[in-house]
Amino acid sequence: MEKAIFAGGCFWGVEALFEELDGVIAATSGYIGGHTENPTYRDICSKKTGHAEAVEVLYDPSRVSYEDLCRYFWRLHDPTTLNRQGPDIGDQYRSAIFYLSAEQKAAAEKVKPEAQKRWKRPIVTEIIPASMFYRAEEYHQDYFKKHGGHGCHYLRD
Repeated sequence: MEKAIFAGGCFWGVEALFEELDGVIAATSGYIGGHTENPTYRDICSKKTGHAEAVEVLYDPSRVSYEDLCRYFWRLHDPTTLNRQGPDIGDQYRSAIFYLSAEQKAAAEKVKPEAQKRWKRPIVTEIIPASMFYRAEEYHQDYFKKHGGHGCHYLRD
């Protein structure tokens, strides 16, 4: 198993869609990319921590490649909006790929121009090294499975 970390707005929708992808073993909502240790959701909402809402994806590379995870990521949100997804505004909703190795960085950069062809505006997704990933509070995990409904994330063709 390998890990990948993606931020594409509210983590509830990102997590739910990744969990549907063949080859994904688990998706966990959390926080990454900021300067506060052990942040809480309340901390993130203060807009003072620098963290993004993100999803850590545990996947089987024999069933789905990292490049395919990146392709899927760029389809499930609008990567052309800076610090925003739908009604959610703030740097915690930024679009980012947090790579865990040089190979992941190269794969994300390789797939980005392919993804850009889908969008009229430039992709603003950051491709940056992963820092410490902090698991979000339990009530954020599998949010839509627990509460029903769906987020504003959906797969684009």
